[in-house]
Amino acid sequence: MASNVNPTVRRRRLGQELRRLRELKGMTAEEVAERLLVSQSKISRLENGRRSISQRDVRDLCTVYEVEDHRIVDSLMQMAKDSRQQGWWHAFGDIPYSVYIGLETDAASLRVYEPQVVPGLLQTRSYAEALVAGALPESGTSDVEKRVSVRLRRQERIKDAEHPLRLWVVIDEAALRRLIGDKTLMCEQLEHLVELSQLPHVTVQVLPFEMGAHPGINGQYAILEFPDASDSSVVYIEGVTSDLYLEKANDVQKYSVMYEHLRAQALNADQTRQFIEDIAKGYAR
Repeated sequence: MASNVNPTVRRRRLGQELRRLRELKGMTAEEVAERLLVSQSKISRLENGRRSISQRDVRDLCTVYEVEDHRIVDSLMQMAKDSRQQGWWHAFGDIPYSVYIGLETDAASLRVYEPQVVPGLLQTRSYAEALVAGALPESGTSDVEKRVSVRLRRQERIKDAEHPLRLWVVIDEAALRRLIGDKTLMCEQLEHLVELSQLPHVTVQVLPFEMGAHPGINGQYAILEFPDASDSSVVYIEGVTSDLYLEKANDVQKYSVMYEHLRAQALNADQTRQFIEDIAKGYAR
């Protein structure tokens, strides 16, 4: 569940404010880097929230930007301090997609298109274990268990009675047909999917094979939106060795339009539940 201080989101907000101050000063990231004797990539990473920022960094940047209001400097320094705290996911050690987890933890809504597997937030433990073990054949038992534990911890956002995550997923039929584990496991997973789809804040739609080509044909992506209007929406695309985060308004808009087309082509919620139940019956035979 979301905490009052989410380090990932605090870094994003701090980075956005530092970028705003730089632009008000009329300076480029390269010019700032030259003044501070650091690399331009460091300035860029600080502004996009992809790395932690120290209070010293904030102080130096405020000096370059000639910020004279001590209240603003103090506020930014406090944000830097908060951003260095650890989120709940750090207790599990090194998690490759920790930036995404931080964003998901604070998001108000999440739209997901998944072509290959049931989305992580809707997986059963058994399905998650079989999926992770199959996807990462060189991983040991402890690493598989750690990843599964993190996935189950993330699912608490779905169960949060006060501030549940608004989740909308479009799943390709292939994700329902792909045999993860055995037939009993798949039947259990699909029944779980139907059950969760009946929650008022969760919508599940299936995109049948018969729909042919569609806007999501290039692969999985997710769109995260946040309760604070100052936090821009983010498109997340998972990669094998690195992930992609798109925050420019034009990029987010393009993916949002694609998602609307996917929702329009997919079965509606009631049709989807019937579709999933029929496939589950096939696994139960």
